[in-house]
Amino acid sequence: MQTPSAQRIGISTAYRNYVLFMLTLVYVFNFIDRQLLVILQESIKKELLLSDTQLGLLSGFTFALFYVTLGIPIARLADRTNRRNTVAISLGVWSLMTACSGLVRNFAQLLLARIGVGVGEAGCSPPAHAMISDYFPPEKRATALSIYSSGISFGILTGFLLGGYLSQQLGWRTAFFTAGIPGIVFSLLFFLTVKEPRRGATDADRVADEAPALRVVLARLYASGSFVYLALATGLHVFCLYGILNWAPSFLARIHKMPGTEIGATLGLIFGIGGAVGSFAGGFLTDYFGKTDNRLYLRIPAYAIILSIPFAAGALFLPHTGLAVLCLGITATLQNMYLGPSIAVSHSLVPASMRSLTSAILFFVLNFIGLGFGPLVVGMISDLLTPALGTESLRWAMSITLVISIGSTALFLTAARKLALNPAV
Repeated sequence: MQTPSAQRIGISTAYRNYVLFMLTLVYVFNFIDRQLLVILQESIKKELLLSDTQLGLLSGFTFALFYVTLGIPIARLADRTNRRNTVAISLGVWSLMTACSGLVRNFAQLLLARIGVGVGEAGCSPPAHAMISDYFPPEKRATALSIYSSGISFGILTGFLLGGYLSQQLGWRTAFFTAGIPGIVFSLLFFLTVKEPRRGATDADRVADEAPALRVVLARLYASGSFVYLALATGLHVFCLYGILNWAPSFLARIHKMPGTEIGATLGLIFGIGGAVGSFAGGFLTDYFGKTDNRLYLRIPAYAIILSIPFAAGALFLPHTGLAVLCLGITATLQNMYLGPSIAVSHSLVPASMRSLTSAILFFVLNFIGLGFGPLVVGMISDLLTPALGTESLRWAMSITLVISIGSTALFLTAARKLALNPAV
C-alpha cells in the first residue's frame, strides 16, 4: 500500500518506514557510543585519576570540537555525493573508535579515542536528516525527524543499561568493546539494504539544484530572520540538556549514594523512555497544531522547556531519591520535545540541495554551545566549589541550567515570531 507521498517518489510506504527505522537505529548506536562514557565516568575517574574538569573535556568540549568542526565539510560532501555511503562509513569509524576506548591507559589516550568517536559521528545526522526529508513530505517531516531523534533516547537507554551492568560485572573496558563491535557489523547491513533517495523527491516542485557554496547557505539562513535565533535557542537548551544528562550518573552516585547498576537501570529508563516519549510528542504535536500556524513548531517546544524548569529544580534539590528521579524523568520528557520541530523548521527555510549543510550548521551551533560547554562548565564549577561544598558542589554546579533554560525559551519564542506565517512546515 502506497500513500500519495510515497507514490510521488516511487517507493512503498513500508520501505520508506524501513529506511526511517534503519536510520533511527544508526542514531541509537550513535548515542550508545557517545553516552557510554557518561555512565562509566566514575569508574574511569577512579582508575585513571581524573578531575571533573577532565571528565567534562572528555564527554563534552573535546568531543564536540571535532564533531561540529568536521560536521560541516562532511555535510557539504554529503550534499554532493551519496548520503547513504556517508552514514554507513561514519557508523563504522565511530564504532571502531569506541572499541578502541577500552584499550586506553591514560587520559591522553582516552582523549584521542573520544576524538575519533567525534570524527566518526560528525557524518551521521546531517546526511540522515536530508535523506528523511527526501523520503517524507513537509507535512510529515517533523514526526519523521522526531522518530529519528528518538534514537537519542533509545541509545541512552541501551548505553546506560549496558554500561552500568558491564562496568559492575566485567569492568568499563569490556563495556566499550561490547558497544563498539556490533556497530561495525550494523554499518555493513545498513550499506547493503538502504537506498539513496533522489534529492527533492518529496518537495512540491521536485527540483533539486546543485549543492551551493557554504556562504550561500549561510546567507540564505541569515536572511530568513528566524534561523539565528533558533540556532542559539537550541544551543542554550542543549547546554542544559547535557549539563544535566552527562552529570546525572555522578550526581546520583555522589549525592544519593546509588550503586552503579541501579544508576544505569534508573537513568536508562527515565532518559530512554521519557526522552523518546518527549521526542515523538514534540514532532506529533507540532505537525498536528502547526498545520495552520507554523510558528507553533517552535512555540510548543518553548512551552515544554518552561514547564520543565520546576521539575529540573526538584530533581536537583529534593532530598528524597525517588521524588528526585521522578522529577528527572519528567524533565527528560519535556526537554526532548525540541529537536524534530527545530530540524523541520530549518529544512523549511532552504531547498533540498541545502539540507545536509543546514542540519550541519544547526548542529554546529547547538553542539558547540551545548555539548561543548554544558558538561565542561558544570565540571569546572563543581571543581571550584568542591573545597567549600564537598560532594554538594555538583548539585550547585548543575543548577546553572535552570537559569539558562529561561534564556533558551525566550530565543525559541523570538524565532517563532520571526517565522513567516505558513500553513505547513
